[in-house]
Amino acid sequence: MTTTTQTPVLIVGGGYAGLASALFLAHQGVRCVLVDRHPGMSILGRARGINPRTMEIYRPLGLEAAIKEAGRPFDGESGVARCTTLLDEWHWVFDADAPRALPHLTAGEFGLADQSTVEPILARAARERGAELRFDTQCESVEDGPGGVTVVTRDRTTGERRTYLAQYVIAADGYRGTIRQRYGIGRTGPGVQRSYVSCVFKADLSDIITRRAMFWILGDPVTGALVSHALPHHWGLGLSYDPATESPDDFTDERCAATARRLIGRDVPIDIVGRAAWEEAAYVADRFRAGRVFLVGDAAHVWPPAGGLGANSAVQDAHNVAWKLAAVLAGRASDALLDTYEAERRPVALELADLTVRSQAARFGPNPGEDPLDAVLCVLGQRYTSAAMIGPGPGAVFGDGVEQRARPGTRAPHLWLDHDGRRIGVHDLFHDSFVLLTDSEPWAKAARDVEGVRAYRIGADLIDVEHAWRSRYDGAAAVLVRPDGYVAWRGEGDPATDPATAPATAPATDPATDPAALAGVLAGVLGRVLLKQ
Repeated sequence: MTTTTQTPVLIVGGGYAGLASALFLAHQGVRCVLVDRHPGMSILGRARGINPRTMEIYRPLGLEAAIKEAGRPFDGESGVARCTTLLDEWHWVFDADAPRALPHLTAGEFGLADQSTVEPILARAARERGAELRFDTQCESVEDGPGGVTVVTRDRTTGERRTYLAQYVIAADGYRGTIRQRYGIGRTGPGVQRSYVSCVFKADLSDIITRRAMFWILGDPVTGALVSHALPHHWGLGLSYDPATESPDDFTDERCAATARRLIGRDVPIDIVGRAAWEEAAYVADRFRAGRVFLVGDAAHVWPPAGGLGANSAVQDAHNVAWKLAAVLAGRASDALLDTYEAERRPVALELADLTVRSQAARFGPNPGEDPLDAVLCVLGQRYTSAAMIGPGPGAVFGDGVEQRARPGTRAPHLWLDHDGRRIGVHDLFHDSFVLLTDSEPWAKAARDVEGVRAYRIGADLIDVEHAWRSRYDGAAAVLVRPDGYVAWRGEGDPATDPATAPATAPATDPATDPAALAGVLAGVLGRVLLKQ
């Protein structure tokens, strides 16, 4: 007899996107179960680089220190170089001279930790918050029903089958995942660019690689990309192949080792630790939502690795959908709020797919200086237009630069703050609820009576260290920021004359100073943002 277990959210896939989804949901107090067919997390050192926006998301969850420590093995990295073998001259495509910290824009610093070191941190944090992670578990079917989505899983070791009835499903099952196809969701884009086999091997190259970097080795007849690994004397090697004439099965351990020696330029002892096949492709799913199912990460979009934006975007997808699912499951928001996940994240994916394809071609073509990708803008300048905000949206995904004024649909402008004697960035405040930023005592008092909103008064609860509040939140009486750090609404002064919040009839008291009247305004604003009104 099969027992059916109910869960608010079931996540299929235990890579970056799935683990981040489990972490963010559990942090919001949502019970969730994650299943993944692999016996554990990947040892392949792919998806290196935690960009500042992703680090902003991790900081208030207390993960920054662990992730920085995980990136210590890569501290000596020096950029990207091209060569014919490691023993030949290195030609630098670009050097690692970009600063890791951008203190005028964010408290989040760039880190070089990779998938093999970050995923265990995410898994541990998710479990500590109550998420159930079940590896070595195959998802066998996903079927819609009147009470939710029925998911049947099988333990690949014991053969035990489990049935879950989930209110919502997050499909984080990757580029080759089947859930997208099950729901008939197509995808758009130029398609597969190259096919690769990646392997991790152990070899002592300390007398050859005196300056650690990513090496693009243009050998004859073999081309490969060599990167360092978190483990000492371990290296990652990506080898391209033509699927019309070869398959991943042709890349035996012996062949991978021989190829590595050819690209190194010397006969050295090599021990192959692991292998995996993958495709460099550029696709964006035509939809990110199918009823109760949401595509996240590579299931929703893939693109070339230029700029290291893929895994970071997966985390940011998960962050966007998690707070919305939490609000709907708690009854605070309408189900229509969930449509704004696609409305906000799919335009970003389309822009990044185009930019990364063109960037990859430029970086490894004859004119690397023509790279169209502005790393800072692509990371910190993403803008949203959806119903989950009040006011005119910004329009295009990217502007001319990172927005430094608080406008609906933009990432809240960075501030350095003193909070109870501790220096923080303003994004350290955004993670588990809406936040009202204000320098007005009546607004701060009003927020105390509105469930789901936490208020901070600039000049009282928070000290504006660099005196940037007035310029970056220019003239706003109050700014409501969503749990993902994006501006939902800004109050422009007298609520009685603000068309976004003005009451239908004249209030009995001055709404600009009366906390009770302001609480009513704020509750109405929150209801509109959550699409309850």
